[in-house]
Amino acid sequence: MWTVGAALGFLAGALAGHLGRRLLARLRRGTRVGPPWCELAGGAAWGIAVARCCAGGQPWWWLPVPLGVAWFGTLLVATDLRHRRLPDALTLAAYPVLGVLLAAASAAGGGAALLLRAGAGLLLFGGAHAVAHLLRPAALGAGDVKLSGSFGAVLGAVSLPALALAAVLAALVTGALAAVAALVGRTGRRCGLPHGPGLVVACWTVSVAAGTAALVPP
Repeated sequence: MWTVGAALGFLAGALAGHLGRRLLARLRRGTRVGPPWCELAGGAAWGIAVARCCAGGQPWWWLPVPLGVAWFGTLLVATDLRHRRLPDALTLAAYPVLGVLLAAASAAGGGAALLLRAGAGLLLFGGAHAVAHLLRPAALGAGDVKLSGSFGAVLGAVSLPALALAAVLAALVTGALAAVAALVGRTGRRCGLPHGPGLVVACWTVSVAAGTAALVPP
């Protein structure tokens, strides 16, 4: 059952990635990405998420949330890796889109507590990144701050401890990118160091790993 779900999820995610890639090329501050990178990333992320639901790892009403994170994340990572920026058209649009998905999850089975946790996550995660940006603007860009609010809502909906877990995971991913950049000799002020991929990987991983017990605590 889960293998069929994974295959269908991969195909749907690849299509979503293809459409997202075309949209990204049309955005004023987007970018052009050749195939099949967005298709493969979207397909893999959606396939894993659907397979987890098919295996009973988490409720179906939660599935649209990690799918939404994956779609936005694929486009944001592609842009951040190439241009070291996150387009407002995506970071700001993530708020209403993920907000609607979280509200639907709350109504379908998560309950009002899920929305309350999401609101707390938005404030805590977004606020922490805003403070970090004010203290060290060169270390954390404004685009990362804008993204942290919507992703913080998703993380908070899972659980408040997930915020700390995601922060650590995002830092590890960013550190890994720094190590790779050092190995290939692409360090320096001009290249910068994108934190967007770390935020995306952390939020998507936590949202997919979340089980029913975390989403609907006793």
